[in-house]
This record gives sequence, structure tokens and C-alpha cells, in this order.
Amino acid sequence: MKKDKKKAAQKDKASPSAATIVAQLHTIYADAVSALQADLHAYLEQKEKPSRSLRKAGRYCYPKLTVVWKGVLDEDDEALILNNRHPEVNRAYARFSRPGTYSSSITRPDVFGSYIEEQLELLIRDYGAECSVSLSDQEIPYPYVLDGAGLDLNSVSAIDLSRHFPATELALIGNEVADGIDFIDALGHRPLALFDGLRTDFSLARLRHYTGTPAEHTQSYILLTNYNRYVDVFVAYALEQLKLPDSPYTALSCCGNFTITKETVNPEDIIAASPWRKHQMPAYHLMAEGHKGISLVNIGVGPSNAKNITDHLAVMRPHAWLMIGHCGGLRASQSIGDYVLAHAYLRDDHVMDDVLPIEIPIPPIAEVQQAFHEAAVRITRQDGEDLKKRLRTGTLVTTDDRNWELKYSLSAKRFSQSRAIAIDMESATLAAQGYRFRVPYGTLLCVSDKPLHGELKLPGQANLFYERAIAEHIQIGIETVSILRDFGSKLHSRKLRAFDEPPFR
Repeated sequence: MKKDKKKAAQKDKASPSAATIVAQLHTIYADAVSALQADLHAYLEQKEKPSRSLRKAGRYCYPKLTVVWKGVLDEDDEALILNNRHPEVNRAYARFSRPGTYSSSITRPDVFGSYIEEQLELLIRDYGAECSVSLSDQEIPYPYVLDGAGLDLNSVSAIDLSRHFPATELALIGNEVADGIDFIDALGHRPLALFDGLRTDFSLARLRHYTGTPAEHTQSYILLTNYNRYVDVFVAYALEQLKLPDSPYTALSCCGNFTITKETVNPEDIIAASPWRKHQMPAYHLMAEGHKGISLVNIGVGPSNAKNITDHLAVMRPHAWLMIGHCGGLRASQSIGDYVLAHAYLRDDHVMDDVLPIEIPIPPIAEVQQAFHEAAVRITRQDGEDLKKRLRTGTLVTTDDRNWELKYSLSAKRFSQSRAIAIDMESATLAAQGYRFRVPYGTLLCVSDKPLHGELKLPGQANLFYERAIAEHIQIGIETVSILRDFGSKLHSRKLRAFDEPPFR
């Protein structure tokens, strides 16, 4: 039969298994880190300079993962078939746009090993992809190996260390792949992933700095908020979960770099005394096996903060990030405490305009929208018309002007034409970043004031609002995560993938 003449391109040799590949990445990375730490010790203690020849040979280099897909061969003409390459692959990730060689430098296999193995298993199974590991030409910057190395850096300057050891060079770190810039290396390899080793390590360090928690504790489902009271409620919920005998959660990683388990004595006092105020965007990670828990990050107020934290959270390749916070209601029919489920965004934040032009639509993710709505039904125990009185879907405005009310006369026409129902300072930025970095996103906000209708957020009024609304809102966010877990791989929408994508999610 003609169908039998078409077959996957023959491999020159059997490709190692995905688990074997990940083990090789572990070995090369661990050897490079050990060598870099040992040479730093030798320099700091004995002023022994590292060997230039060993460094040139790749002593400090990240491992490089290369994946080759040769396409489909037709036995009649031995030509690559470039159409209908993978009709059987219906997922949004672990797929090839075209035959070729794809590679990326890899960091922290201890953190990303399971993710890499999952992607490789699918590519090997469905495409017969050939995988190999080697040394990359990217060196690991020395600041990324200092933790746990026992190094005394007080006697030397960063400039001095940079003369002899690889340092962070911003010119080599960027989002070119994510932003669709054609990026092919000197060997003609296309990128295997959105982020290489250098870009990933840069963000891992920033996450630790901003959130006060180890980046590797970040869970696959992330709740983002703009008010600290949400943190208090989430932490209380987390501590209750840890006490349950059948809880899926194993620990709570807290801002201040400490962890609470079910054996911890007086956890409330420990958390209350922690130095969380030293960190710009405090995070709390309710951890579960396989990173299937929930992270809550208080990103503060403003689109700059929203862009900043998601630039770095994106390297963790989460399954979703969701905004749950406060907004200003723009419609007279709304009441304080009502919910707003954004299904469109009017981007008036400006921080993303250069990398994602404002005319690019940011589509709603159907699975997230459905999950938010179903979670609201379950938690509020309302449905149909009763729920419609409290939960409204529509366009959300995100502005970069905290005092937007003072220029409302200039914005009124635009807000009206967009049919906006609420306004905040973060959500459209977070959605645009999710779209940009292929992370499913969504927004469910709670109306805290109605400035256009004389209901301003005053101190006493605010306290009453907090007490009534926040616990329920957090519960809806947590329930939404539970629903999204059940979607599995279907959560990752093909509408977030560009024409020519890296194979990895």
C-alpha cells in the first residue's frame, strides 16, 4: 500500500531514552558547577588563577541538549514531505514546526529534569527524534554557583572575579526566541526552548531576590495578587491543609527562605516574625509532589511590577498564572464585593507596547474562563441569574496611572467604546505576558470601589470589604486551580503558539 511507503526518517543509531538524556545533563552540569566552585576556592584562598586552556575546553560550560528530526521520507522520491507532518499530534507543545536540528543550553537539571524528560519522551515517541548531549559554548556565570559553596567573597571585588571567571553579560541574555526574532546559531540550529541556560539562571536569581523564596519551590499553578491581605488568607488556608492527614500538600515555602511542614511547632508565630517586608514581591508556595501545588505571589501595584515578576516566572514553565485581586468597578449596576471575570483587555499600561504591539489581540483561554466560572459556582453556591448578579464578564482596563480618575474626562470615550466594566493596574500586563511566553492566563477580580459612582475606598469601608470578600475570593482561586489540574495537557492552548515555535513547551 502507498501508505506503507511513507515512514519516519531512518535514524543512524538508536537515540538514548529521555531518562538517559536527563541523567547526562545532570552529570555535565554538576561537573561544571563543581569545577567552577573549586577554582573559585583556589583563587580566593591561594590566589591561584584558573587554567585558560581548561576554560577554553569548556570547563565551566552548560550542557547542550540537541534534538534532531529528519522529517518524513517518501520511498518513491526520497524527498522530505513538508506538509501534513504530524496530523496525529494534536497538542500545543512537544511538536516540530519543520524538520531540522534544535538545541539549547540547559541549566539546573535538578529543577527542570522532569519537564525536559516529559518533552523528550513525546518527541521521541511521536517523531522518532534523535537526542544527544554535549558541551555548549555558554559558560555558567560565577554568581549562579555561590549558594552552598562556602565561599568568602569579602576579600575580593566583583570586578576582580570577573577578570578570571565568567560573569553575567546582559548582551547574551534576552527574550529573542519568545518574541519571535529569527534566532539560528552558527551551526544552523534552531532553538529547542524559549529560554536557554543563561536566560533561565538570570531569572532564577531574580525570583529568589524578589520573592524571598527559592525559585525551585515555585509551583506549576500560580496565583498573583495585588494586596497583602490575600497573603494572610492564603497562608491560613495552607496551614490548615498541612494538618489534614490526606492532604496532597507537603510543605509551605515562605517568604524569608524558610519552610513550614505539618511537624512545625507554632507556624503562625514563625511566619508573623519572618522578614517578608524585606522582599518586594513576597511569595508563598503550597508545595505538592511534581510541583502540582499552588504559589501565591503578592506582586504589589502597577504594570511594571506585573511585567517584572512574570518575565522571571516564565522560565519555570508553569501550567497557568491567574490574577486574583482588586479592581475599580466602572458600571453603576455593580456593587462592592462583586466579581469581574475578564474576557478581554484594554491595554493602557504601556509597559508592553515595544515587545507586544497594542494592536495584537490577547485572547481569553477557554479552559481558564470555564474553570473560574465553575469555581465561582462551587464556592458561592450560586448559579444562573443569581451568580450573574455578582459575577460579570467583560472588558477590563489596565492603566499605568494610579490617579486615572483625575483624567477620566480624557479616557471616558475610550473606556465607553471598549465597553469596559472594571479597571486595575496589573491584569492586562499579566495576560499579555502569558500570551507572550505561552503560559495560560486568566483574571478574576473583586470590585473594591466604584470611583465613578461616588463609592470610594475609604478606611472603614475597606476593612469591611476585606473581611467579607477576600476569603471567598481566595477559595475561588484555589478551586480554579483544582479544576485546571484536571484539564492536564489540554490546558496548553495552540492559540498561544506562533507559526515557527521551539519544540519545548
